[in-house]
Amino acid sequence: MKTRKVLKQLFAMLLALILIVATGVTHVQVHAEDLSADVRTILNIPMDLSGKTIIIHTNDIHGAISRYAYVASLRDNLKGRGADVILVDAGDFSQGTPYVSTTKGLDAITMMNAAGYDFVTLGNHEFDYGYDQLRSNLNFAKFKVLCANILNPDGNNLFTPNAIYTGPSGLRIGFFGMETPETRTKVNPSMIKGLNFLNKSDNYVCAQAQVDELKTQGADLVICLSHLGVDEESALDGNRSVDLYANTNGIDFMIDGHSHTVMTAGSAGEPVQSTGTKCDNIGIVQIDNATKTIDDHYLITLENLAQEVTTSANANLIFQRVNSEYDKVLGHTAIDLNGQKDPGNRTQETNLGDLITDALKWSVLKEKDALSVDEDHVVAITNGGGIRASIDAGAITKNDINTVLPFGNTVAVVYVTGEELLEVLEASTFCTPSAIGGYPQTSGIKFTIDTTKPYQQGEAYPDSTYYAPAAITRVTIESINGKPFSLTDTYAVITNNFCAAGGDTYYRFLSASDQFDTGIVMDEAVMEYVSEVLGGNVTADKYGDVRGDQTIIR
Repeated sequence: MKTRKVLKQLFAMLLALILIVATGVTHVQVHAEDLSADVRTILNIPMDLSGKTIIIHTNDIHGAISRYAYVASLRDNLKGRGADVILVDAGDFSQGTPYVSTTKGLDAITMMNAAGYDFVTLGNHEFDYGYDQLRSNLNFAKFKVLCANILNPDGNNLFTPNAIYTGPSGLRIGFFGMETPETRTKVNPSMIKGLNFLNKSDNYVCAQAQVDELKTQGADLVICLSHLGVDEESALDGNRSVDLYANTNGIDFMIDGHSHTVMTAGSAGEPVQSTGTKCDNIGIVQIDNATKTIDDHYLITLENLAQEVTTSANANLIFQRVNSEYDKVLGHTAIDLNGQKDPGNRTQETNLGDLITDALKWSVLKEKDALSVDEDHVVAITNGGGIRASIDAGAITKNDINTVLPFGNTVAVVYVTGEELLEVLEASTFCTPSAIGGYPQTSGIKFTIDTTKPYQQGEAYPDSTYYAPAAITRVTIESINGKPFSLTDTYAVITNNFCAAGGDTYYRFLSASDQFDTGIVMDEAVMEYVSEVLGGNVTADKYGDVRGDQTIIR
């Protein structure tokens, strides 16, 4: 990517500071992006917790199954200190590594059962394999799933909306769950047909009803398990956890997920806490049983924690099964392939995005007469949010590629006009240079994004949290496969079935004149491309730098 007037980034320095201070023996206050995080270690927790109820919480574990043994260890540790312990999770446990994706999320349930979870709400990624698969998985859950804002076509709750935990002391804690409305566009829409994810002010009304009901049932405290997050892209429709808190009364604490934020309070001091992702931290909410109030809350690192044996053994069985297949070396890369989010695949062109989209394009074009347009009218686009990891220089395994592309998406083709293609690029970069999951990684398109110009927001796309452009003001397409771009020509866009179904900012693909699904699994297309086209070698000459197809004016 060519960048004019490059802005300096300070995030790496901030993250490094957090890692340094978070490992100290005494607890400290750290701040990142105006969010406070009180991070401690197990050594800072009082030895005597008699008379306390502790809520241990996690979120966005994303397949890091070995970490559940630390959670179980902490549970046993705090019980041994005299505390009543409740274990909860705020969603996104079904996807992220082959250790959960190969069973379409079922192994995540196995691990959460072993760790002893009590209450869980759902993240958007729980729906990646479809509602039917999720329901099948949850049949094996030993914990209670709470989610108040997902309705069936008749307007009834799909899941239990709330529950009360009554402790040995008589303390009554009410829990309710809230799913992000962005699930409608962050999951393949064909996988969730007929489901209604409440949005905007409807979420506030729903949450308030849960609070009122729990209070009526005698709850001393009300805790919201929210998979809402605090991302700025969620602010426009008021779908963040802090927005929900501001528009309701009676929520005592929010245990949050979705944005992978490390925080123990919102930017305005809201009682919202989140552990980050992959269980790098574990959340603690401490309640005094006598006063029935929250008297402490913080995060702890895994430092000085042991792994609980039974939970660890469960993880090892899964590792052995999956690794026997996925450790196979497919090839080598001479350079690091960039799978970062920001700056990375959600903000700019990357070499990994180039490789993936080249592979998608090849996977369809290798079959003669597969498409109804000439090859010079064929391009590829995949959403940057679907690229979930980097690949370091060295050997490339099946595991590496599956971790990069863990969703099990298939390769799809949509036919659009040049005008529709331009709209897709405008909509998918509406907040650039800020990160967005829909950011287009592309092959065959040379274009410019002028971020000095405002996005002209039009009407909301149907059943979406994103908005169509009222006018094309930021994106210009210079060429398609080196030839002039035409607004009226028909182009074949090779993409993934998530985008083809209107996911993220890609509603215009859903309304395309024609489309089809090839049935080729996306990660397998990349594996074959590396093996067959690149001969197993990703070279610096071809992918050492980005192609320069995208120019961002800042």
